[in-house]
Amino acid sequence: MSLKLIEKHRSFGGEQCKYSHYSEVLQCDMTFSIYLPSNKEMKKIPLIWWLSGLTCTDDNFSQKSGFQRLAEKYQVAVMIPDTSPRGENVADDEAWDLGQGAGFYLDATQDPWAKHYKMYTYIVDELTAVASTLVPNFSGEESIMGHSMGGHGALVIGLKNPTRFKAISAFSPILSPSQVPWGIKAFSSYLGEDQTSWKEWDASELVKETNVPPILITQGTQDEFYSKQLKETIFLNNAKENNQVVNYQKVEGYDHSYFFIATFLDEHFDFHMKYLG
Repeated sequence: MSLKLIEKHRSFGGEQCKYSHYSEVLQCDMTFSIYLPSNKEMKKIPLIWWLSGLTCTDDNFSQKSGFQRLAEKYQVAVMIPDTSPRGENVADDEAWDLGQGAGFYLDATQDPWAKHYKMYTYIVDELTAVASTLVPNFSGEESIMGHSMGGHGALVIGLKNPTRFKAISAFSPILSPSQVPWGIKAFSSYLGEDQTSWKEWDASELVKETNVPPILITQGTQDEFYSKQLKETIFLNNAKENNQVVNYQKVEGYDHSYFFIATFLDEHFDFHMKYLG
């Protein structure tokens, strides 16, 4: 794979980089961002994945959250993929919650989406191989986190790969996509009307499995999407019935924005580093 460095910025001693490359899985050009800590002591470096939400790119988290301070503090690399395939020849929709910017971190099976919309395989296989070459002294230890649609993605990818990811965390995630408008619209389009196929991409179903990694979820009580899109009841009931370790916390007065994410990011990094050694 040929990588092109687009940007590189010094941040808290480390480097915030942005790359472009052609994805064989998605069959289009893609960008991603990665933070590499200074690693002055030449120690083994673990990796945290961040998955962003609807309409976002890899720039939102890198430019709005201030996570670099924590990544440098803990000497951990952070990989930030884009949220979907993109380009003139990539299928899209006029709505903001479907198509480009709304890949939902699954592998589509229905036309016209199936050709390009394979974000799960892109992240788990193709982009993983890239990350392993960019992180110096990579320890091989990984965890995953995300926001909203990206929280859904972090949970699904983490739950489907429980021996790979040491921990999972999410801000305002879509916990039961098969039951809410955002998920129903995306799953019907990308996966078809047979809802049995949806279970493979629904965290509320996947959390029933054994050997689930530790999970931390933070949800603001003033989130405008909470009551319609982000309800936790099914997910938490299934987790409890199957004895899974889930710390679900509601925080009073916080919304869906990056102000909310930045406020609780320290807590999430602390959580991940407990399991990343």
